[in-house]
Amino acid sequence: MNATQTIAAHADRLSAAGYFDQNSDEVVPSPCVSVCRMSDDGSVCEGCFRSLDEIRRWSGLDTQARRVVWARLLQRAGAPVPPSLPTVELP
Repeated sequence: MNATQTIAAHADRLSAAGYFDQNSDEVVPSPCVSVCRMSDDGSVCEGCFRSLDEIRRWSGLDTQARRVVWARLLQRAGAPVPPSLPTVELP
């Protein structure tokens, strides 16, 4: 399984469990898949597709901001974004 498939499967599990639902009281889990290595250009983690800034800020983000990060990283990975996540545009 490649990195895109891994993060997509992780997102599918969380989406099915309702973590991305707007009315959920559950804390949105980290996208970390324990492959903590930055890309050659240093832009994103090769496991979870988050930027260093997103990784650093994760624990302080509220639920909606975490959903936005999830949507962004799935777009970066070229993986499907569950409809329950917000629509975001990558810079």
